[in-house]
Amino acid sequence: GRGRAAWGERTFADLMAVTDAAAARDDVDGTRTAAMGGSFGGYMANWIAGHTDRFQAVVSHASLWSLGAFAGATDYPWAWTAEYGDPLEHPERYRSASPQSAADRIRTPMLVVHGDKDYRVPIGEGLRLWWDLVSREVDAKFLYFPDENHWVLSPGNTRIWYETVLAFLDHHVLGKDWQRPELL
Repeated sequence: GRGRAAWGERTFADLMAVTDAAAARDDVDGTRTAAMGGSFGGYMANWIAGHTDRFQAVVSHASLWSLGAFAGATDYPWAWTAEYGDPLEHPERYRSASPQSAADRIRTPMLVVHGDKDYRVPIGEGLRLWWDLVSREVDAKFLYFPDENHWVLSPGNTRIWYETVLAFLDHHVLGKDWQRPELL
């Protein structure tokens, strides 16, 4: 039903309240922040990017971007029908809950990470997110794993994931020169 389908707004408010509380601490530098998440956390990272410019960087892993397209491509379509109704009957529900609906407002640099064998959140979500960013001249990078699924699990790829995420954050949050990870 529609009452449950407002996850973007509700979760965003909670995340910003937690961010405010953390930034108010004496031992936290609230001027150097990033948002990142995977799966639903990636959905929220995308939502955050379209609803605030508070963060210096956003990392989005295996994330949902365009819910209408996603709902029929995931290996779990019945969950989306239960949450939002049939996408053909209620396209406005999917559109309003999609981070993509705020694509024109995103200015924060983003790292998009996705595995090609992700059937929960198919690769098309990451590719479309990246394209929507670069076509709007947002500073965006895409880290693609042809042999990974929803999570990056192999040891070598895990190292690449961490090195790339940390290099991206070093550059955008700490102001260091961009250093391409050696493993890439």
